[in-house]
Amino acid sequence: MSDKSPVALTWGSVADQPNDMRGLTESERDALIISATQVDGQWVILSRYGDDTWQLDGFTTNAKPSHKRLDFGNFPPVFRTVMKAILYRYLRRGRRGVGRPKGRALRQLFSDTRPFLRHLVTLKLDHLGAVTPLICATYMTACKAHRQISQSKEKPLSQRGLEGRFVAVESLYELSQYTDDPMPQHPWPETSAKAMAGLTGSGAQSGRTPLIPDNVFCILFEQAYQQIERGQQLLDLRVGLDAVTEQLKGLSLFDMIRAKNQHLEAHGWDGGLRAFNKAMIDLRTACYIVLASTSGCRNHELSNLQSGAHHRTQDDEGTVFHWMRSRSDKTDTGIHDWMIPEAAVRALRLMERWAAPYQAMLAAEIAQLRRVNPHDPQIVEAYKHRHALFLGVYATKGNQVRTLTNSSWNYCLKAFAKDCGLSWNLSSHQFRRKFANYAAHSRFGDLRYLKEHYAHWTLDMTLGYAMDDSWGQHLDLDLYADIQGELEDIKFGIVDNWLGDEALAGGYGIELKQWQREPQNLLIFKDHASMLKSIAESTAIRSNGHAWCTADNDGCVGNTLERTRCSNCNNAVIGRGHAPIYQRLYDDLKGLLHCTDIGEGGRQRVERNLNRCRDVLAQLGMAPETLIA
Repeated sequence: MSDKSPVALTWGSVADQPNDMRGLTESERDALIISATQVDGQWVILSRYGDDTWQLDGFTTNAKPSHKRLDFGNFPPVFRTVMKAILYRYLRRGRRGVGRPKGRALRQLFSDTRPFLRHLVTLKLDHLGAVTPLICATYMTACKAHRQISQSKEKPLSQRGLEGRFVAVESLYELSQYTDDPMPQHPWPETSAKAMAGLTGSGAQSGRTPLIPDNVFCILFEQAYQQIERGQQLLDLRVGLDAVTEQLKGLSLFDMIRAKNQHLEAHGWDGGLRAFNKAMIDLRTACYIVLASTSGCRNHELSNLQSGAHHRTQDDEGTVFHWMRSRSDKTDTGIHDWMIPEAAVRALRLMERWAAPYQAMLAAEIAQLRRVNPHDPQIVEAYKHRHALFLGVYATKGNQVRTLTNSSWNYCLKAFAKDCGLSWNLSSHQFRRKFANYAAHSRFGDLRYLKEHYAHWTLDMTLGYAMDDSWGQHLDLDLYADIQGELEDIKFGIVDNWLGDEALAGGYGIELKQWQREPQNLLIFKDHASMLKSIAESTAIRSNGHAWCTADNDGCVGNTLERTRCSNCNNAVIGRGHAPIYQRLYDDLKGLLHCTDIGEGGRQRVERNLNRCRDVLAQLGMAPETLIA
């Protein structure tokens, strides 16, 4: 292991190191610095080239400790030397056209090359110079035939999994050219990793995150918010339990648990200490669900949340906007601000109180580390989590407090969903897509859930009225891209329904069906998908609740005051999904005909709207009773 004592080191001395191993003696090579950190201004080397395990940096705070190191003992012995040289080159320069990798990318290459090296060992090959395109082709076949065990079932590698393995081989070829054992030829000269994985052309499958169904999401969110509503009472109970612990120091573990159970029972808590501890974990999960659902943040961005993350702005009309600030490691931008509703503000406030004892434990750990060794690199690591909100205690690490890892979150989320009676395979990254999907739906006006919040997330909104110039630089623009993707999917689905077999009403709907019946109109597109894409991209589409409006502005009174006007409007498309609305209008209007106090003008208006509703229902293939004046 590297010596962890402070050294006289500058960034320039690390930057001036050679970019590959060629021409270096063994002692020169092994002395090269792989990673170092500053502890109170003093540099401490974490790893040198000669170490069997390299400690890495550049990871998000939700990464597992085991993922922050490379253990070269995991490679076949005959390839350890060359893999060190390859990974060092990758660490120093990256691949052609791509910048230097962060810790996760380095770890990914480390993992994805191992199956290929094991494949070479089975073929009794002991150096990369013996690898030919034919050998690489046998590896490709083996990868496609490979079956992995998942939930007691065998399944092949996904297309993305195949691509990762094939990209790793391409990386070995490129990076090995800077070692003493280069691969002589490109592994597949006539194709690429993406093509071999089936991710190009018509065979490409969507690798998008599964969309949580509405019925599942609503149950999850409702249960989460119910727990948040009683969160302060839970935290008050925890304060009482902490007081019991302080007052009864010296009791045996058994007596302490009994005393706490008595305290909980006296304060109206059923289920004892074990149920209470579970409820505290569930409260943390509930806060995560609300924040992830209403902000669109990624898991690591929520993991980076710290105390004091909430900000608010106010426009000239007095409207208050709530914002949540965190750091994103997805890009180099760093600090971002996400708009959040009051429900999320409440969750933030709870988590600040929830995390306080754990933050205190971290402060105590840092103080202890300083007393033992003021230059311990763990001081820097612990400080990264010092003010975090989503913390957990890891018993296997001596009750060490750290930000929850992504895998820990997925475990908690699955347990929460199971407790809700759901069988959906919930994971943390699914909330971002759900947010984008809901925000996209709000553009169409058919969002019912958290509607006021999502109304601000239209794709063309101007945020300047709600923030100063410096805040505008910190928006999560990637989230807008995700919303745009969901918006396009929704539009394609709508147009696909329009061009199906069902009847349409409304002026534009009737016109569209007439256009569709002319074969020459369809021949201008190479296939059905191209037609859908063309119409969706060239048509403004939004929902007003009782029709699809294709006008490029929203000034028509049919969108608000006189809804029956959409029945023959040239911009309206009315489908079978809207039929219940017109049926209800039709039935209600019939009742108005018998009113004696609406006057002749009122009667004429009722008859006009009745005729409009009847026409819509007839065009949709429904047969209301004959209107009797």
